[in-house]
Parts: sequence; structure tokens; C-alpha cells
Amino acid sequence: MVLSDRLGAAADMVGTGAHLADVGTDHGFVPISLVLRSRIPSAIAMDVKEGPLQRARAHIREAGLEAFIQTRLSDGLEALLPGEADSVLIAGMGGALTVRILQKNPPEDLGIRELILQPQSELGKVRKHLCCSGWRIDREDMVLEDGKYYPMMHCRPGEMTLTDIEEEYGPLLIREHHPVLLKYLQFQEEVLERNLDQMRDAESERACIRRQEIEASLRRVRELHAQLRA
Repeated sequence: MVLSDRLGAAADMVGTGAHLADVGTDHGFVPISLVLRSRIPSAIAMDVKEGPLQRARAHIREAGLEAFIQTRLSDGLEALLPGEADSVLIAGMGGALTVRILQKNPPEDLGIRELILQPQSELGKVRKHLCCSGWRIDREDMVLEDGKYYPMMHCRPGEMTLTDIEEEYGPLLIREHHPVLLKYLQFQEEVLERNLDQMRDAESERACIRRQEIEASLRRVRELHAQLRA
């Protein structure tokens, strides 16, 4: 089974031998790929909707892996029992939803030893939550696929302190001068510059405040981009 670039990168972060809970499994491709490659012995493919679970069951059956991969209807981690998994993957959801899932059923209470997170938005909120809840980012990656940027992180229990810019863009992505992060910062500069240009003639108080916010964001992006290119 060939995974997309973004799912393949997330799958590569799952620890060898882990018992995986894949939250929002959709088609079940990640746990199927990992079990077929003998990277993990078992998985629980979880989703809040029955439709995706039916698709996952069909693919699991086609791969002959019913004995190794369960499917389970679950709102986030709600249906996961303590000790059933030691690794959790949450990919393809917004950052606010990712945080809500982690807050509602704290993974440390379930015996989870690693988190693999690939939020689609609000990365700063996710990283801030990790800092406040005893999780440490020990690996980050970022891929560009079909014109979209996908940051992801591997986390283990531990202490972590991040600056505002590290929360927003990723401490290890910054430290490693990740090439896709550099492309993303260039993309962000261009987007922010276009937004400023479109607001050039706006004079309302609300527009002025918004323009100042965009200008501040643009300064941060330019400073970081220049720093990483130096």
C-alpha cells in the first residue's frame, strides 16, 4: 500500500512495535500500511463517523488484517481503554479539534507513550497545549503535497518551553532550517503582502487594526525567514 506523502511522513513517526490508536482513521490506510510492513503488531482504527469506519473495514478485510486491526466508533479517544494502545496518531484535523481531543481524554491517563500529531491549522495552539500538559516535541517534519503544507510532530512525555515564534512555526523545524519550512515562510510572505496590498485604501478603524496585525505578522515571518537563510 502506497501512502500519500503527508500520511507516509506521519506513519514514519510511529514507533516500531507500537500498539497504535489511529484517531480519525478515515480509510484506515496508515495502520494497514504499518502492519503490512511489520512496523507495528496491532492497531485500533477509530473514527467519529460510521461511514469512514465502513471504508476502513473494507480495506482491512481486503488486506487480510482483521486479526490485527480493530475498528471502533469513537469521538476522539473516548472509546479507547487504558492500556489498549501506547501510541496515538491524530492527523488531518484542525488544531482546535486536536487540542479538544487531547483535553477531553488525556492520553497520559490511557498509558500513551507517544503522540504523532499532524494538525491542519492553529499549530501554535497545539504546541502550546503540549507545553502545558507535560508533552515534549522530540521530532518534527513538514511536507508539501499538492500545493499544501503539512507540518507534523512526534511527542513524548516531558517538559518543554517554547518561544512564541517556536509555538507558531515549530522549534525543531526552525533549529534544523527545514527546507519545506523555508518554502512555507516564502509562501506566507507572499500571502501577507497580497493581503496588505488589498487593504491599502481601507480607512475604517477595523481595517486599520487588521492592517497593523498583518504588518506585525509579516515582520515576524520576514525576520525568521532571513534568520534561517543566513
